[in-house]
Amino acid sequence: MTRTALLAGGTGGGKLAAGLQDVVGSALSVIANTGDDFDAHGLRVSPDPDLVTYWLSGEIDEERGWGIRDDTFVVHERLERLGAPGWFSLSDRDLATCLYRTYFVAEGGTLTAAQAQIARSLGVAAEVLPMCEQRIATRVATPAGWRGLQEFLILDHGEAPIEGIEVTGIENARATADVMTALGAAEVIVIAPSNPVISIGPILAIEEIREAMVASPAPVIAVSPLVAGHSVKGPTEAFVAATGRPVTPAGIASLYEGLLDGFIADVDDPGPDPDDVAVLRCPTLMTGVSGRRALAERVLELARTLGA
Repeated sequence: MTRTALLAGGTGGGKLAAGLQDVVGSALSVIANTGDDFDAHGLRVSPDPDLVTYWLSGEIDEERGWGIRDDTFVVHERLERLGAPGWFSLSDRDLATCLYRTYFVAEGGTLTAAQAQIARSLGVAAEVLPMCEQRIATRVATPAGWRGLQEFLILDHGEAPIEGIEVTGIENARATADVMTALGAAEVIVIAPSNPVISIGPILAIEEIREAMVASPAPVIAVSPLVAGHSVKGPTEAFVAATGRPVTPAGIASLYEGLLDGFIADVDDPGPDPDDVAVLRCPTLMTGVSGRRALAERVLELARTLGA
């Protein structure tokens, strides 16, 4: 099996992770964004690592694109009735994941080990690796002031004008040993079709990760999050535009300048391709198990043509 390292966050990352796991199994290591992490009800919530884990375990609520299928919200509803803020909904089994993580870390464990145990317990074959142990936080400047990323996405519905983006604490973040091992062993490194600014950007802002990708002999391939020229879910277009880049395959690739050997763009995207890397045009909408596996196979086939 081809040792594969996938940089991921959000729904697109989770879907491609599931497709790659279907092809390469335990040879997959997913390096997950922790810039979305925050505290709710005193608990450490890791939206991207958990979202990826639920896609890999098959528990994800595919209709919503987040959370656990057929879960209930009994505890959340009770908390809200008691007066707790109710804007961020955690279903009961999702809440259990956060309780376990918080307790594990409070007892001296690492975030990495906690996520590994969560993944193992849910029958996940792949590794799910938080990108770092240090607390970082992505926030968005809007006309109303700075907003935490989850506040921007949920309370503002991702619609407020984006005047700035920053990741607090990123200057102190260090890649974990597990992340560095995964990148060092990878025969192909893939950047998922996640939001390149708020999901992939924080991962690449860690100097050791970027340096390891540049130094790796493995081909580095990015998959565009745009389908027929638009994002499937979430405010990807607004965040790309906020960086001053065009919302096109070429614009997405420019956010990964200096890293890529290959790029996959949707066959129906009308925008121009990057002109400095190998480009594969193919259907990228991952509908169902077969769609996720098909895109994963195309990623690995491009990697083989580039020398993986």
